[in-house]
Amino acid sequence: MKQQIGIAGAGSMGSGIAQVAATNGCKVTLFDSSADALSKAQILIRSSLDKLIEKGKIDKTKADDTFKQIKFSNELTELKHADLFIEAVIENIDVKQSLFSSVENIVSNECILATNTSSLPVIAIGSSCRKQDRVIGLHFFNPPVLMQLVEVIPTFNTTDKVITDAVETMRQWGKLPVIAKDTPGFIVNRIARPYYGEALRIYEEGIADFATIDHAMRFIGGFRMGPFELMDFIGNDVNFKVTETVFTQMFFDQRYKPSITQKRLFEGKLFGRKSNRGYYDYKNPDQPQPSLDSNLHNQIFDRIFVMLVNEAADTLMMGIATASDIETAMTKGVNYPQGLLTWANKRGLRTVYNKLEELFTYYGEDRYRVCPHLRKLALNDDMFRI
Repeated sequence: MKQQIGIAGAGSMGSGIAQVAATNGCKVTLFDSSADALSKAQILIRSSLDKLIEKGKIDKTKADDTFKQIKFSNELTELKHADLFIEAVIENIDVKQSLFSSVENIVSNECILATNTSSLPVIAIGSSCRKQDRVIGLHFFNPPVLMQLVEVIPTFNTTDKVITDAVETMRQWGKLPVIAKDTPGFIVNRIARPYYGEALRIYEEGIADFATIDHAMRFIGGFRMGPFELMDFIGNDVNFKVTETVFTQMFFDQRYKPSITQKRLFEGKLFGRKSNRGYYDYKNPDQPQPSLDSNLHNQIFDRIFVMLVNEAADTLMMGIATASDIETAMTKGVNYPQGLLTWANKRGLRTVYNKLEELFTYYGEDRYRVCPHLRKLALNDDMFRI
């Protein structure tokens, strides 16, 4: 396991990753150019540790020892002893490339250089480095202290040793690493796009309102949060930018087309819970009530569900991840009630295929094209192999 960890970016992700590493006995240097950000990170980490004490997960001695393992610094050169560097700064390719170039000149030649990007190409981030074979993606999920999943994203240049070391370190930190190709959205942010996009499309067509769509996905599907609740929780600024990035990087494939509705909320700074207004008004105690039409609920769920399965099937067909890693990613990264491939097997692939064909026939849009792998399995009355 890597013992000396350097982290750049003292926001919620960087602070959370620092706590995870320190909890598992690593010496951590958390860098940020902003003294204010570092002060906030200390408060955030201490508060997180106190909550774990309250829940009986750790005692005060463990919390104090963990906090002492973290050094807070606004000097980049303090990362010089790191054998694993993790970048968790703003999602801007120029900023990340500049940071990687600077860090490479500070750390040893053996230090792994990892990015926590959620949507940018890992190979592009590492292109500023002289030694690109040690660059890899380590995409943690928020909050890192609680979420088990980490997407491990090698590039064409990454050595097998770097991949093995990264996976083993994540496992020793108590995480569940899954391997994903360096493609837009990796596993989770690619497959999950229809959960938001198709829900928005249903709303824009006037089929149902936010509350009814959310209710259908919770009540029929068993999801912890409906699409609009979840977008408000994530932040419409973050969710919209990920959708926009995936859409652009996929050469404007209509399956990932952003929504005008979400764009308007983004432009109006209606980000969700953090701004007290998004799809819902969080200052208003009287929240809208859903329609109780059970047929409508099933219609909503079926449409969003088959689009999710289609995306999972395409991710499998394109070799972006194994079936097992896809199931792990969606249940542990975004808390889906079941793995989508297993769920589709239970409902019947012919049923899923027929619904997708119905949507494609009705709309005539490439957005609803059936994944060839799913079509082949369905027409042969076969199943996904998990």
